[in-house]
Amino acid sequence: MIAIGSDHGGFELKEEIKKYLTEKGYEVKDFGVATPDSVDYPDIAHPVCSSIVNGECDRGILICGTGIGISIAANKVKGIRAALCGDCYSAKMTKEHNNANVIALGGRVTGPGLAIEIVEAWLGAEFQGGRHQGRIDKIHALEGK
Repeated sequence: MIAIGSDHGGFELKEEIKKYLTEKGYEVKDFGVATPDSVDYPDIAHPVCSSIVNGECDRGILICGTGIGISIAANKVKGIRAALCGDCYSAKMTKEHNNANVIALGGRVTGPGLAIEIVEAWLGAEFQGGRHQGRIDKIHALEGK
């Protein structure tokens, strides 16, 4: 299951991505927002990320105006590797090399067509393991410091 959430700056893009994913047969859990009214992005990042850490969802998509704030908030949750992606190559590589379990997008800087391509690239990629696993282990070690 894919968790998705946005603040007001990402509301419209979230709705577009959610519709696309549902039409493609993905199971999606929407953590809000339900309207374009102003909210604080950490209040959305936390439940999305918690659902991944606790196993309720497999991965997550977070959206704010630029994707910056919500990705920073997401990375404060132990066990989350969130990457802000503005292109398909970065989305593919963040899964293959970093095993990112969350991607962040900017609703005010990324159009829906490109955003959907980014999501497809990320969902279609597989973690390569090997030498990359050692780097992930080092990231986990940082969380304990």
